[in-house]
Amino acid sequence: MIRATNRSMDFNLENPLANSHDFHLDTISSDLFLIESEHMPSNNYLNTLKEMDFDGSFRREAISSVLRVSCNFDPSLSYLAVNYLDRLLSSQGIPQPKPWLFRLLAVACVSLAAKMKEAEFYISDIQGDGGFVFDSRTIQKMEVLILGALNWRMRSITPFSFISFFISLFKPKDPPLRQALKARASEIIFKAQNDINLLEFKPSLIAASALLYASHELFPMQFLCFRKAISNCSHVKKENLLQCYNAMQEIAMDGYRSQFDVVSSSETPANVLDQHFSSSETEKTNGTIETLSTNSSNKIWAEKDIKRRKISAF
Repeated sequence: MIRATNRSMDFNLENPLANSHDFHLDTISSDLFLIESEHMPSNNYLNTLKEMDFDGSFRREAISSVLRVSCNFDPSLSYLAVNYLDRLLSSQGIPQPKPWLFRLLAVACVSLAAKMKEAEFYISDIQGDGGFVFDSRTIQKMEVLILGALNWRMRSITPFSFISFFISLFKPKDPPLRQALKARASEIIFKAQNDINLLEFKPSLIAASALLYASHELFPMQFLCFRKAISNCSHVKKENLLQCYNAMQEIAMDGYRSQFDVVSSSETPANVLDQHFSSSETEKTNGTIETLSTNSSNKIWAEKDIKRRKISAF
């Protein structure tokens, strides 16, 4: 069994610069904004993908390999592994698409992510089902290559690192509201990693855009206040935020139906939000009544184009 032996490596995506949860949010966040670009793929990575991998098939297959070999771990570990993968490819270039290489890259990235998150595992746990099987020495050689390409910056700064900071700007007082907002934004961020069009945006912008979309979806009456709070943040450029927000809409819309299905449970945070901000089950939006009951989920889905037009008024 493999386990991390250095406790200083204990790593949390939401708190990448600290070894404990006792930290000052404002100080940590300011530092994160300054160095987040160092934990992104290179500036020309997106163009390279579009030129050499015009349909995104190489990256999709590589990510699929990561997900297959990390299916027994927490999703945050997969997210970290894909971050390593993108940064590696942007540094070393896109190699020839060979099936065994997909698997070896995936295994090595997942192995490094598991060690960073102190997840105990056997080599067999990350080999996936069937196909290629690599020995420990081969995996370790690839790990060394990845570590060098990433300049040993393994405590990746991701969109999850900025969620608490931006939520603090919203100042939601009710814990269920805060948790529902965080949960929905996290769902959007996980989905957004698969889209190459978001590779050009900083992690902080992805976090802010996901939170804005989640706030509009969960409690739209507060959306303008949330938008103003983030737009006034000195670390955020409004023009870039608008571009990222627009790019994220299609990704977030994929979860539009499932999010309202969740409201059917009376114990869900989303339902608490609904009760907190509205005494009825309807919301007036630009003269249109949108019913938020689960019995009308088909109507909601049919009206998603209306919602998209409204959100585009950002």
